[in-house]
Amino acid sequence: MSRIGYKEVVLPAGVEVKRNGYEVTVKGPKGELTREFSDKISMNIEGNIVKFDRSADDSKTKALHGTTRANFHNMVVGVSDGFKKELELRGVGYRAQMKGKTLVLNVGYSNPVEFETPADLKLETPSATSIIVSGVSKQEVGDFAAQIRLTRAPEPYKGKGIRYVGEYVRRKEGKTGK
Repeated sequence: MSRIGYKEVVLPAGVEVKRNGYEVTVKGPKGELTREFSDKISMNIEGNIVKFDRSADDSKTKALHGTTRANFHNMVVGVSDGFKKELELRGVGYRAQMKGKTLVLNVGYSNPVEFETPADLKLETPSATSIIVSGVSKQEVGDFAAQIRLTRAPEPYKGKGIRYVGEYVRRKEGKTGK
């Protein structure tokens, strides 16, 4: 049984919800998000409280119940507060810089790696070894941060690479000489 699905979502001040069939649009101070939800889950708006109910009790509908509520909650948080992921570069000579709307990474390859900033995301490089990806959609922020991280994932022997701030990389012992 989904316990998350039964939790209410409280809409903060300045957030509006519009429904058009199964398509839900959430508008707030940071932006606007639209998503289509399943017809098996019904959405009830009472003032500033949104509740979700399911039509059946089979396992797929139960799973969809919690997922729908979580996705809607992420939309509300995104348009009111926004999401951000922080990355750090570790390694000798590793650095990041913004050139206009392009993120340029020097991470040990023969040529720099460049990323164009998507229209609905914001990239910042407060220092040469840190990157902040922020935006309204939790999924897009996480996907783009993961793409940047995969450019040079942290390796377990020296710990070099791009990692999330606070991420623990398990270190391995190197070769032992005789």
